Amino acid sequence: MKAHAKRGVVASILISTVLPIQLAAQDHAKPQNKQTPYVVSDLGTLGGTAGVAEGISDRGWVIGSANLAGDQYGHAFLWRDGVMTDLGTLGGLNSEEQWPVKDNRGLIVGSAETSSVDPFNEDFCGFDANSGVPPTGLICLGFLWQNGVMIPLSTLGGNNSYAAGVNNHGQEVGWAENGVRDPTCVPPQVLDFEAVIWGPITGQIQQLSPLSGDTTTAATGINDREQVVGVSGICSDPTRHGVLWENGMVADLGNLGGVLNTIPWAINFRGQVIGQSDLTGDSTLHAFRWTKHDGMQDLGTLSGDSASLAFGTNDNDQVVGGSCVDASLNTCSAFLWRNGVMTDLNTLVKPGSTPLYLFFGNDINSRGEIAAFAFDQNNSEFHAALAIPCDEQHADNAACAESTSALAPATSKRSKMTLPENVRQLLQRRMRFSRP
Repeated sequence: MKAHAKRGVVASILISTVLPIQLAAQDHAKPQNKQTPYVVSDLGTLGGTAGVAEGISDRGWVIGSANLAGDQYGHAFLWRDGVMTDLGTLGGLNSEEQWPVKDNRGLIVGSAETSSVDPFNEDFCGFDANSGVPPTGLICLGFLWQNGVMIPLSTLGGNNSYAAGVNNHGQEVGWAENGVRDPTCVPPQVLDFEAVIWGPITGQIQQLSPLSGDTTTAATGINDREQVVGVSGICSDPTRHGVLWENGMVADLGNLGGVLNTIPWAINFRGQVIGQSDLTGDSTLHAFRWTKHDGMQDLGTLSGDSASLAFGTNDNDQVVGGSCVDASLNTCSAFLWRNGVMTDLNTLVKPGSTPLYLFFGNDINSRGEIAAFAFDQNNSEFHAALAIPCDEQHADNAACAESTSALAPATSKRSKMTLPENVRQLLQRRMRFSRP
């Protein structure tokens, strides 16, 4: 299923094979004296049964990926003013936007298949994640989309590239193949790949260096101060280290005790980095927040959980992501972390007001609006969702105006839901980078 795999060419985080262990979860579900209620809107799909909202800008533009009718192929989308627009492809069958991109000028990056056949049949962007659908065998390139035009982003001499982030200066980041055959790659991947910055001049590409001893890198986010975050490792294990590139230097962000996987998803203007890192033993992982002053902080989990992942942040030091009962991802809830407290977003929505259960918060803008990944309990479909806080900034929001008087106060009681096995497997794919 295209809409649920945060994928690209980096090695698997083998969440599906992790043995769940019951760790003493840090309890961040303590209710605050006052919580802001939320209203949730279903943004739908592109005709299929699945969609996910990944990023939201301060203009309220929501971007993500959704399945087309029949669920065999998926495309990146832009949702604005109540309308979901299919961004198309670069000539192939699939495209996707799977990262918390929030450029306020209307720039969107993602990856799309071309009409050209990959000579190594690598399936670089992982579009075979749809169950029962074979890989297309097409070359995939990162793209920059603006005003209805999708522009392909170049490689470092190889065949494929992948775009994950963009800032307001028109600089895009991601990773690109360099044409070097790397024996450490896991088949079907053949060529090595490196983190890159494209732009701001059209056609410009800059390679970013790995940590000492590593050979492979991938960039996942960039802010307006041109600070870049990503991963550094080897072709078979590129998520070994989370890193920050700044002023031509690369720095290791550290970890939460594990040694296999540390993945930063986003960096805000203040230089605060969020993501997830393995705990000691590499059997589970927790969301983190990193700053130069304090280093890597474990954000813990919701009460009763042992795994968590952070995907998006804003300049107000608010973080969104998902907290799961264990690393099998059988039961997860979207969370909002602020002022040191992690809260289940589902407890802030009026009970019975929507059939959508919020599994992951994927991005949050400066107005506190959240792009989310939601499960429709009426039809067992996944849809893109938008959660709006009913606060002073949204006093003119019609949904808030209609619902505020009837919204129940926030509760610390957490609902539990066990997913069908096929849906759980789709969630697992989304939680990891696919192997090459």
